[in-house]
Amino acid sequence: MNITAGISHIRRPGTTSPLVLLHGIGSDAESWARMIEVMDPSIDVTAWNAPGYGDSEPLTNPLPTPEDYATRLAEFLDALGMKRVTLAGHSLGTLFAARFALRYPERVSRLALLSPALGYAVPPGEVLPSNVQSRVDDLQRLGATEFATTRAPKLVFRPEANSDIVAGVRRAMSAIKMPGYGQAVRALGAGTLLTDASRITIPILVACGTRDIVTPPSNAQATYDAALTKHSLTLIPEAGHALPQQAPEAVARLLEGLVREATDV
Repeated sequence: MNITAGISHIRRPGTTSPLVLLHGIGSDAESWARMIEVMDPSIDVTAWNAPGYGDSEPLTNPLPTPEDYATRLAEFLDALGMKRVTLAGHSLGTLFAARFALRYPERVSRLALLSPALGYAVPPGEVLPSNVQSRVDDLQRLGATEFATTRAPKLVFRPEANSDIVAGVRRAMSAIKMPGYGQAVRALGAGTLLTDASRITIPILVACGTRDIVTPPSNAQATYDAALTKHSLTLIPEAGHALPQQAPEAVARLLEGLVREATDV
């Protein structure tokens, strides 16, 4: 694991234009490891730990929106010397990726939104919906280990038959901590993915597992329908919410295609 500009990350240099990966709310950079392993080794890929995750420094704003994460991502990419990237977000990471693409369109060649979380459009400081606030309440009540044990199986299709994938999801989730997780929950509450997608001029690829019960295929369809500039919509069979872990080959092929398009431009 590397640290650059206060952000810890996985970095695998390659010969293509850069691919940058943003994880979900209960995940971390390592959640992309299975996918990176099966990805063409020529792909230049970086997976960040969002602010407040792993060894990344948390944000200074206690009530952040996706805009704060987009600003932090810009600083991180500046430190890495990456002027233009293919950007992929998973779940909560789609809110950050979309806002970055909206704010810095010249820095994103292609955009992938995987298992998209739509957000709740809650203004900073206002009360979060109970199902969003309960994430923080449950973490504080149960502790990270029990919190992860309870939630991880919900992210995997047929968890009883995929214990290794569940274990990987549980590992990442048990590592979440405050204030990073609390800040991420606030950003989830503030997110406005459909509005952002309707204003982004960069081609948007959307993908989701057909068995995702956290951000279901209807989220993916709504995101694709809202997109101003459409690339493609892919529903991946027999996969739950933990898409990069449960369908690493399928996700790798989708993202490889985007990177090659960006590299050939």
